[in-house]
Amino acid sequence: MTRMGGALTAASISGEPFLNGMAFPQLARLATAAHAVAFEPDRQIFAQGGQAEGFWLIRTGAVALDMRIPGQNALTVETLHPRAVLGWSWLFPPHEWKFGARCLQPVTAVEFDGKLVRTLCAADPELGLDLHRRFAKVLIERLQATRIRLLGIYSQATELNWPTP
Repeated sequence: MTRMGGALTAASISGEPFLNGMAFPQLARLATAAHAVAFEPDRQIFAQGGQAEGFWLIRTGAVALDMRIPGQNALTVETLHPRAVLGWSWLFPPHEWKFGARCLQPVTAVEFDGKLVRTLCAADPELGLDLHRRFAKVLIERLQATRIRLLGIYSQATELNWPTP
């Protein structure tokens, strides 16, 4: 990972779709925990089971979310593209990654320090409520997408007469 440039400002993160409509005072607080980063292809951003310490707003590139299943290769459960949010485990105890994340191509993103954001949320309940609502929406969308993918896998297995649970 390479840090790019200096500190970010409310103006520099206000165009991020995930933050659309956030009040300026909260954007300004959130910007204090943000910096621009770049990742090379095949770079593991975080590993399943590791300590979750932040989140990213993807600006360019693609990131695979994967799940490790004992005795098998990692299974890609979703691919994230520009304008997507990467990472929500930093917000919920025990702050442990539920999936892994690996760059499929060069990625640029805005990275947020999760510990600092949790502190900011505790000091500014309006910011905390706003971020929890935004991340809840992301979780619901990811859950729905995963359900659809699993239904597709189950249907394909049934068509091929593969054993299913």
